[in-house]
Amino acid sequence: FFFFFFSSSLPSLLLGALLTVQMMQNPQVLAALQERLDGLVGSPSGYMESLPKIVKRRVNALKNLQVKCAHIEAKFYEEVHELERKYAAMYQPLFDKRSDIVKGSYEPADDECEWKADEEEELTEEMKEKAKVEEEKKDEEKEDPKGIPEFWLTVFKNVDLLSDMLQEHDEPILKHLQDIKVKFSDAGQPMSFTLEFFFEPNEFFTNTLLTKTYKMRSEPDESDPFSFDGPEIMGCTGCQIDWTKGKNVTLKTIKKKQKHKGRGTVRTVTKTVPNDSFFNFFAPPEVPENGELDEDSEAVLAADFEIGHFIRERIVPRAVLYFTGEAIEDDDDDEGEEADDEVRFFFSFLIYIYIYICK
Repeated sequence: FFFFFFSSSLPSLLLGALLTVQMMQNPQVLAALQERLDGLVGSPSGYMESLPKIVKRRVNALKNLQVKCAHIEAKFYEEVHELERKYAAMYQPLFDKRSDIVKGSYEPADDECEWKADEEEELTEEMKEKAKVEEEKKDEEKEDPKGIPEFWLTVFKNVDLLSDMLQEHDEPILKHLQDIKVKFSDAGQPMSFTLEFFFEPNEFFTNTLLTKTYKMRSEPDESDPFSFDGPEIMGCTGCQIDWTKGKNVTLKTIKKKQKHKGRGTVRTVTKTVPNDSFFNFFAPPEVPENGELDEDSEAVLAADFEIGHFIRERIVPRAVLYFTGEAIEDDDDDEGEEADDEVRFFFSFLIYIYIYICK
């Protein structure tokens, strides 16, 4: 058990997998494992029930203290939100300059463009000079583009969570996306944040700004205060997109043949139906007042909340690193380490259970 838990080598994991497969092929092991798990999963120890009434009374006092802790934690997150507002104002001039460079309305000076990459440290002066000459030659052959073309489109295509939303017909539109900003609710107002997507004039719609607002709540649920785990998104609202005629990529026209029941004749009917598109992001399902949604709407909103949070927390603050791919490599490394830990824990758990049922 300790060998599998502490080992981080691939051979050890493979050996663990082999042993696990062999154990799982034994019907007696499977039956015993199922019996033990049935008795373990979701079963309280029973210790609470065995306590004297006076002790249970004190436990109830602890639970009341825990509720008060949850309310203090809620206030903590409200103050964190205020800090986010404060520092967002400090970040914004830098993000505005980033936007100007991307759009091509500002050309950075030479000292602003100096960057020493890690791999360049090992290059000799001769190799550096040769690389510089070749780079200048390539630049002379190419027409000087304005700003950084397709900056945000490239960011979206580089991030799996966002690229899964993109369709081929979305890409020409997103080439016109110039900036994304996060706007927090004003002091004293209910917690919320708005994602602002700024577009240059284009042939697809007349809007220059598309918005998506997420409403949040930072307070324990009275019916289940112990479930509180920080602010949660309660709902979101999009905006109307004023599409140019014939350019709405969120709809598509299909032709369907219909047979007349009486005469038996067949006619072709043209019908407009929803179409997969990133721009459906701006038309999320509405949450009814009672808060009840069907399963499909719940799934759509859950994914929507994850995307909105990711854009706010990762994409906007670190856009250039997602453009270059550096942030993606960091994310992959973190996920890889987490996956290794999960696999190692899984095998360790199985070995532990096997030892346990064999006692």
